Amino acid sequence: MDYSKFILLTVLVAFIEESLAISCLVDQFSVKDGFDPKRYSGKWYALLKKDPEGLFLQDNISAEYFVDDKGTMTASSKGRVKLFGFWVICADMSAQYIVPDPGTPAKMEMAYQGLASYLSSGGDQYWVIDTDYDNYAITYACRRLKDDGTCDDGYALIFSRNPRGLPSTIQRIVRQKQEDICLSGQFEPVLQSGACP
Repeated sequence: MDYSKFILLTVLVAFIEESLAISCLVDQFSVKDGFDPKRYSGKWYALLKKDPEGLFLQDNISAEYFVDDKGTMTASSKGRVKLFGFWVICADMSAQYIVPDPGTPAKMEMAYQGLASYLSSGGDQYWVIDTDYDNYAITYACRRLKDDGTCDDGYALIFSRNPRGLPSTIQRIVRQKQEDICLSGQFEPVLQSGACP
């Protein structure tokens, strides 16, 4: 390959990489417009997940959301987790959500606590990317940003009101939203066998 073709190819690759990075800027991801926590409340089952780095629930993940009279949302979550590489248990977690900007109620901060000493506690973003409240919800969190504004370590969950799955029409919406948050092809199925009722 001659030198001019090599330079052209290098410039083209750099342009494509920059274009992809720009479309994956976390602060440009859209979230559910006019998010209503009361309609969101109730039980959800995780069907697909994209794990973050470190310990994360592996299967039978469910979350039940509650909204009190003041509008504060809390949740209790369950799921199986593998500890020490061999010990599989059902873990309980609790969380409370704060909305820093009332103009964007779908962008929350989540403070969570494991209900046993070996489970972690801390805080993450909790963004509701999309939901129809009755069938599906897509949540997203970026734990660590790269210098270019894309996510270096994050996770996402696809929830359903039904542990057996989503209708095909909704699956198309979910696939599009996975692309919108730059996680297409990175999700794995979540087993729902009823192991953690």
